[in-house]
Amino acid sequence: MAVRDLPGSTIGRRIIVVGPSCSGKTTLGAEIARRIGGPFIELDALFWKPGWTAPPDEEFRARLIETHTGDTWVSAGNYLRHTRHLTWPLADTIIWLDFPLHLTTRRVFARSWHRWRSKELLWGTNHERFWDQLMLWSPSNSLIAYNVSRHRRNRQVFRRAMEEGRAAGKRFLRLESPFAVERLLENLAADVERTKPTAP
Repeated sequence: MAVRDLPGSTIGRRIIVVGPSCSGKTTLGAEIARRIGGPFIELDALFWKPGWTAPPDEEFRARLIETHTGDTWVSAGNYLRHTRHLTWPLADTIIWLDFPLHLTTRRVFARSWHRWRSKELLWGTNHERFWDQLMLWSPSNSLIAYNVSRHRRNRQVFRRAMEEGRAAGKRFLRLESPFAVERLLENLAADVERTKPTAP
């Protein structure tokens, strides 16, 4: 089904948004959660501890299980090593933001600069390391370098996961541009409006 034909209700009420860094996972996930009236779960907030320290696998998995409960929720983030087996089976729909590399690269730079200049506290624990983003030789430090070095491979991983999920009966949406995202939200808004109870 094309995105332009997708009624908002078709995506269900348990939704996962995945994609590369700065594709807009958090923005889209939070907006969908607001519109369907469910909690929003940001996986980066569950994962990162103070000092950009990663939690033990068991601790992160426990957080995933604890937060992805109920009939309505929206989560945004990848962490496929954990989520494909823990949260994906619970979802009604998985939305893949498959945006061009040049777009996400510009967004990484702009977001990192803004967060660094504003001293924004991320998830209550950490601050942006803007100068790390300029370490283009080091994918472990720079999201720009990571996006470039992993773009093709990650697309293959997501495509394979999407094919396997569809074969198992899971619903996937692949959105390849910000325009496609806007169309999805427009359709969702129209569906919410149609299903509002009428005043007596």
